[in-house]
Amino acid sequence: MRQKLEELRTNALKEIDEVSDLSQLEALRVRILGRKGSLTEILRGLGQIPLEERRVLGQMANELKGVLQEAMDSKKKALEASGKASAKEMALDVTLPGRRPPKGHPHPVMQVAEEIVEIFAELGFQVASGPDVELEYYNFDSLNTPKDHPARDLHDTFFVKPGVVLRTQTSPVQMRVMEKTPPPVAIVAPGRVYRVDADATHSPMFYQIEGLLVDKGVSFADLKGTLIYFLRRFFGKGTKVRFRPHYFPFTEPSAEVDVLWKTDKGEKWLEILGCGMVHPEVFKYAKYDYEKYTGYAFGMGVDRIAMARYSINSIHYLYENDLRFLEQF
Repeated sequence: MRQKLEELRTNALKEIDEVSDLSQLEALRVRILGRKGSLTEILRGLGQIPLEERRVLGQMANELKGVLQEAMDSKKKALEASGKASAKEMALDVTLPGRRPPKGHPHPVMQVAEEIVEIFAELGFQVASGPDVELEYYNFDSLNTPKDHPARDLHDTFFVKPGVVLRTQTSPVQMRVMEKTPPPVAIVAPGRVYRVDADATHSPMFYQIEGLLVDKGVSFADLKGTLIYFLRRFFGKGTKVRFRPHYFPFTEPSAEVDVLWKTDKGEKWLEILGCGMVHPEVFKYAKYDYEKYTGYAFGMGVDRIAMARYSINSIHYLYENDLRFLEQF
């Protein structure tokens, strides 16, 4: 190994001396001192040498590396001073075209959210927003969610501190609006929500759009007609939709809505949203006269709607930031 180091020293110094431009010098540096260079290849054999000799050879290799690096630095200065560096390295050609950055576009989730909001805006709904970090009062209490409801446990909800949570739905926006706005009210509330959940169709952070309409004489038929219109406007006239009875503490009666989801493995029903008539207890918190006014509410997962729209098999594709995936949209 000692002989190999000596040979490398002699040959490398000779090659450095014969270099005529900076590009050749950089290529030589990589070939000799790079991670896969000649010196590295020699040092890989140190492990098979006795310890005492290994120390000596290691020191010798470090000294050689310093000598060669110093020689290359000196050669570089000499080339620059003598004007032998290539025009490509030493000058800027202002006539060359600039580098165009790749053109960006909205994320597929944002594209879907904007389209949903636009459809409801055409129906007379206004857009409302609220904080991601929410009081338990607005996230649970005012929505008629009892203290012992499973949704209020740590395995379902992210707690920031006692009485404060990362909102599990954008429904709190509805109560904040009703507190300040007398009926009639028609809003949609898009935004991020957070739940302790993760699998192919669930994510701990996802996007949701809540809707609320309150006025005199609002019925479940109005709710059903609005949602069927929206889903067939969004997915196409032939979209198959089904309503299933369900339970939500803030609506009564309540339902879940599914669309027929086409994937590369076939068709299956995918839950898209939950809905129902606003519970009278919720109107009490908002100080609305529940004998005079009725209303409906719905909440939909934008991510799942994007999955159904584009036949995506896993929600996690939407958040892996793989440009090969995102550029398809």
